[in-house]
Amino acid sequence: MTGKKNVLVLVESPAKARTLSRYLGSGYTLKATQGHLRDLPKSKLGVDVENDFSPQYVTPRKKSKILTDLKKSAKNADMLYLATDPDREGEAIAWHISEIPVFKSLPHRRVVFHEITEEAISKAFKSPRQINIDLVNAQQARRILDRLVGYNLSPLLWRKVRRGLSAGRVQSVAVRIIVDREREVEKFKADEYWILEAGLQKKDGDSSPSFRAQLVGLVGKGKLGIKNAEEAAMVESQLNEAAFSVLKVKEKKTSRRPSPPFITSTLQQESWRRLRMSAKKTMVIAQQLYEGLPVGTEGTVGLITYMRTDSTRVSRKAITDTREFIESKYGKEYLPTHAHTYGQKVKGAQEAHEAIRPTGLMRLPVVIKKYLSAEQFKVYQLIWEKMIASQMALATFNNTTIDVEARHLSSKAKYILRETSIVNIFLGFLALSREGKDTEGNKKAVLPQLNEKDELNLKEITKEQRFTQPPPRFTEASLIKELEQWGIGRPSTYAPIISTIIDREYVARETGSLKPTELGIVVNDLLVANFPNVVDLEFTAAMESGLDKVAEEKADWVKLIRDFYTPFSKDLAESAEKIEKVELTPEEVDETCPNCNKNLIVKTGRFGKFLACPGYPECKFTKSYQIKTGVKCPECDGDIVKRKSKKNKTFYGCGNYPDCQFATYMEPFPEPCPKCGSLMVKYRGKTKKCTKCDFKDNI
Repeated sequence: MTGKKNVLVLVESPAKARTLSRYLGSGYTLKATQGHLRDLPKSKLGVDVENDFSPQYVTPRKKSKILTDLKKSAKNADMLYLATDPDREGEAIAWHISEIPVFKSLPHRRVVFHEITEEAISKAFKSPRQINIDLVNAQQARRILDRLVGYNLSPLLWRKVRRGLSAGRVQSVAVRIIVDREREVEKFKADEYWILEAGLQKKDGDSSPSFRAQLVGLVGKGKLGIKNAEEAAMVESQLNEAAFSVLKVKEKKTSRRPSPPFITSTLQQESWRRLRMSAKKTMVIAQQLYEGLPVGTEGTVGLITYMRTDSTRVSRKAITDTREFIESKYGKEYLPTHAHTYGQKVKGAQEAHEAIRPTGLMRLPVVIKKYLSAEQFKVYQLIWEKMIASQMALATFNNTTIDVEARHLSSKAKYILRETSIVNIFLGFLALSREGKDTEGNKKAVLPQLNEKDELNLKEITKEQRFTQPPPRFTEASLIKELEQWGIGRPSTYAPIISTIIDREYVARETGSLKPTELGIVVNDLLVANFPNVVDLEFTAAMESGLDKVAEEKADWVKLIRDFYTPFSKDLAESAEKIEKVELTPEEVDETCPNCNKNLIVKTGRFGKFLACPGYPECKFTKSYQIKTGVKCPECDGDIVKRKSKKNKTFYGCGNYPDCQFATYMEPFPEPCPKCGSLMVKYRGKTKKCTKCDFKDNI
């Protein structure tokens, strides 16, 4: 590393700074910017549309103290390293720092690493580079596009729908996807159909095991659709009178390949499926694992590689280490002859990045579990197991399909019934991976040994009425997959997209699914009718592709924005005159006005939601809006409600405030302490503890 004595290294977060300091040693001062030090202003557009969309950057007020501290450190430094994250956002943060005069006057270089380990840090600081202005321009263009859309559309929504609303370029597309699916669900008409199964046994005595086969069609006539009870009864009657024999037996061996190590989107999807953890929460936990956590005598170490990535590539050393681990742990039969390689299907994937993997395979989840919170352990275990499984041998299966013919003598009808058995004969990667536990890994029991023309005895016929199902609503996992398949959004944006549309109340979570609210539908329909390009999936995907070209091919970012803004501004001018104001149906609550006994409704003002009498202006009663937790206050037996502090931090307080002053920043549990009966709260994410006695328990 460099021989300079006064070296300033800037990163985004204090946690990352602490971990890096272990490897850089004396002579290096580590400081955190805590995000961007420059951004577009909040109070105005901040983009000169008449001058090639020139951005007007300012230092956010909340960053003034941080910047003052960093400037002091810069005065004592003779070299600056910009060690922000290895993606476009990180490149843009580094560039913004380099444009501030006090830092610009220092010799400065960019260092990039995808894991915080001694080897990776040493290599990065030995080969620093210049800031990649193409990556910066791609991020800058995205920021300007988002500002042009949001700054111009939001005031329109205020006037036409409700004050305080906002529109986002990519978020609005996500809302449209959810709204369109909801309309498919609403217009769906279920069709009735019937399933018939036969319990059968080979005609060689009671020793042969019985099996079940499902009716699938007619010999030589294809599938048979049974649409009502009358048809089902007729077919059932004929099957009860039919002669059964084996028509065909088909056996084949199949194999299943492990999936690649995680990228951002697949980690978020798997975390939702397995852990029911939101994309936002998953990324918070993954960030902690990446930036470093204290692990016993090792000290603070980065446990995983960079978690915002769309590449499935893995370094040769990581593959070698993984294969050595597999052979020593599971044996040679679990190690494929050649390492698995995975093609890249994600649009715009940055192949310089790696997949998400552990930085050290010997940090087995079970070994470091005691150093992690429950959530950190679960996410780390997902990542560790996925990496190991991705280089293990294929799982193999015996697939047996038996076609049975049922001949009805009087009608000459010949029915086909079928049963398939899939039996795992070698676990391969399934010995470790959780994949397949909820899939077709082992379907039903082994079928009896049968040959063509074997005659069968009928044990019973069963029939069941069913109905076709509407397309499922999106979950966080399936929405991320949909966005990724369209090429909309990037690894750093999936979690913010979902959290934003939920926070704005355009979408609500309902039993694990994402359902549009009335507000979301109204806003979506307004945008679709008046700004079709803004919420068009193909157009947005093309825009993302254009941003990729700016990053990779030095495309003109100004032209990209101009091609978007010219028709957009025209639509904006026309829509401002023709759109009528939309009246939303007020949301009623189960609480009445003390003055006129009418049910109160939820309204939104400058400071958020509040309850009001629907009889306004005759009745002007209002009160604060409270989100009940279902937990009783330990001091007055009132309802504990979820609130926001002046600094927008969530806390929990008594609904009888100011008469009762009880409040806590820890989430309460409805179950009382089993030891003393007092209030239980969540403690450090993995424990619930009593607020009065010393009782603690794992969540």
